[in-house]
Amino acid sequence: MKSKLTPFSKLLIVAIVIAGIVAAVNYIPGLKEIFYPSEQTSNYEETDEDNTSSNSDVIKIGVVTWGGYAGGQYFNEGFKANSKSRFYKDYGFKVEFKVLDDFNASRSAWKADEVHLLWATIDAFTTEAGGLWDEYEPQAVFQADWSRGGDAVVVRRGINKVSDLKGKKIAFAEMTPSHTFLLWLLDAGNMKQSDIEAVKVASAIDAADLFKKGQVDAAVVWSPDDADCIAKVKGSKILQNTKQASNIIADVFVVKKDYLEKNRRKLEQLVEGWFKGAAEINNDDNAKQKAAKILEEGLGMPYEFCFDAINNVRLCTHGDNVNFYNMKGNFTGVTGEDIYNKMETKYRKEGYITDKIPSWRLVGNSSLIAALNMSGAEQASEDGVTFSKVTEEVKTAEAISTKSVSITFTTGSSTLDDNMKYIIDNEFLDIAKSFANARIRIEGNTDNTGSAATNRALSLKRAQAVVNYLINEHNFDKNRFIVIGNGPDKPVANNNTAAGKAKNRRTDFELVGK
Repeated sequence: MKSKLTPFSKLLIVAIVIAGIVAAVNYIPGLKEIFYPSEQTSNYEETDEDNTSSNSDVIKIGVVTWGGYAGGQYFNEGFKANSKSRFYKDYGFKVEFKVLDDFNASRSAWKADEVHLLWATIDAFTTEAGGLWDEYEPQAVFQADWSRGGDAVVVRRGINKVSDLKGKKIAFAEMTPSHTFLLWLLDAGNMKQSDIEAVKVASAIDAADLFKKGQVDAAVVWSPDDADCIAKVKGSKILQNTKQASNIIADVFVVKKDYLEKNRRKLEQLVEGWFKGAAEINNDDNAKQKAAKILEEGLGMPYEFCFDAINNVRLCTHGDNVNFYNMKGNFTGVTGEDIYNKMETKYRKEGYITDKIPSWRLVGNSSLIAALNMSGAEQASEDGVTFSKVTEEVKTAEAISTKSVSITFTTGSSTLDDNMKYIIDNEFLDIAKSFANARIRIEGNTDNTGSAATNRALSLKRAQAVVNYLINEHNFDKNRFIVIGNGPDKPVANNNTAAGKAKNRRTDFELVGK
């Protein structure tokens, strides 16, 4: 006998059929588009998710308004965490860039794990490494850029060389890259911070404001504020910038040692992607323009500002980092360790460092760079600058700075002994390397004892001996040098006393802008 379905049974069968259809539509390829043709069906890689900063997989990076981080921001397709990011597509994690222009706020954010990687410059990091070490063990894991015009010293009318800064009011942000640049420039001119009237401000922007208001004689500023200062202060000019002082300001990123150990593979991939982005921008104008647009949106600054900001840095590649950490052991240029150690000495002399700080061996961590195998011309280190032959115009150009060094030759001799070579290395070599894009004029000088003509010829030979040493021992381009023998013609003291004669027997090392 055939049984009859109850109303409830019929309803149950209908529900089961509907559930089956819904399941088929959602899980059988192609059916969803047929049943819901107007619905957006983009896959996860195409969906832009800007509000994902709470995701535990997001690597958060603290930055400032600067062009040197463009490699990572370009590879990320923006500042916010998003699934269009090549970090996400290639490696499976998201990245967020947080703009933290307030220095103290940026450090607080890093300590509180609101950002995982934090910007620093290895020069000024010497002033904070000691205070952070015991609790956080900060590790400088890669170099993002060199400043190449992003930092500048602007001066009022009448200041033409570093020695003209003596006794002048100079505005700068204390214990920042601006301060570092100023100390190097003063050293190149045989001066110290105590030789100027220091006007300490919170930021390079504040320094520019004081200069434009006429309250200081000079200021250490960021680009493009340098151009704005010159436009608004009649007769002012750039005395020096990091286009010539090309190996002084190096931006790095630091992480806590604990975070590095727990996220090593992700950080290796982050750095790899960052270097890919940097190389593309370095070699492709279209990529650079795209990067400038990304910075325009992320920083809230005009496109021209952002494009110039990228042009005022060297975006570092894997090869640049191999050199920065001197991983092959034979790099003769400026390394991270060179800057870190030299700036510890400078800041300690000025009283900014009083306690022990961790050594470079503890802070400079090249393990992420060592884990990467990035070859090809686009990842090679940058080529050194090549100088053209010296022209008569260049030969007589006014020096930006002069550093006088006492090198005592044997009477009538122009041969350098080991002690003289040590003096050159100790007094001038670091300056020559750091101001790598500036020409160097070396002038030999004597007292007035003996024939003036003989002394001129001898002083020229001595100056040439110094140049030959720098070329042969330290691999400088021979066309970089201008060699002059002044003899007794440019005394700096009276030749009537023994002390005066000693001051006049000197070698002048001058930086020339052309």
